[in-house]
Amino acid sequence: MDAILEVLLITFVSGVFGTGLGGVLGASFRRDSSKTVSLLLSFAAGVMLSVVCFALIGEGITELEYMGSAAVLLVILGVLAGYGMVYLLNFWIDRKTDHEVPHIDEAHPKTADSLEELIHSNHLEVHAQQKDSSSQMFLAGMIMVFAIALHHMPEGMVIGASFATEASAAASRAGLGMALIIGLHNIPEGMSVSVPLIAGGMKRWKAILLTALSGLPTVIGALLGFWLGTIGPIFLAFSLSFASGAMLYVVFGELLPAAILMWRSKLPAFAVLVGMMIGLLIIFA
Repeated sequence: MDAILEVLLITFVSGVFGTGLGGVLGASFRRDSSKTVSLLLSFAAGVMLSVVCFALIGEGITELEYMGSAAVLLVILGVLAGYGMVYLLNFWIDRKTDHEVPHIDEAHPKTADSLEELIHSNHLEVHAQQKDSSSQMFLAGMIMVFAIALHHMPEGMVIGASFATEASAAASRAGLGMALIIGLHNIPEGMSVSVPLIAGGMKRWKAILLTALSGLPTVIGALLGFWLGTIGPIFLAFSLSFASGAMLYVVFGELLPAAILMWRSKLPAFAVLVGMMIGLLIIFA
């Protein structure tokens, strides 16, 4: 029970506090701060890439080293499963909702090119402008929450699985390290949630509160990752590789395309590099 409480507390701080801090920072930005947010999203993507490439995938293979070369194949399958599931869920959300937004047509990029589209708050704004029924507003809000949860649950799985990797102190150190990295990553993600909400007319305090609450799925993911990790090495490796695949989709399918479309410059690539180097420092320092 003590281990579970530790996972819950640390993940809550990393997910809710980290995202909420990003919400507070986002409340101070103007709507036209696309260049700044582009760099922040790129930085977040870099941190996430460090986690996946220099920690999670290697740890998953190490857990199955007794299986020889089959370990790599199983980890690859886990990565593909995580990537594919998040891709399909996002594809389903887009297919069900994109027709509601007038400017999303055949000429529009096949990915988000703004903060509003990245978290699907643009659908909520359309319903608000049309003064639709409360049930339609609620459904649009739930779609937005679900889209955000797809980002945060894999991150929570990473923290939970890290606590389950080894015994006692080693596991706590690994879990704390992952929680610190994920919390750092959640700050710019929190900004990407609060900025469009405030720009859409929501009061700042309410937008910050909703942004912080959007980090709660991290806690659910942590419980799932910890539970899978304690079953056995195969389940632990699957949890790590599945979360890796889901995070890779978020990076390459959402964060980086949106960041580049928001500011067509070479600087977002530099921000990715900075994020990766900081992630390396935290992982191996």
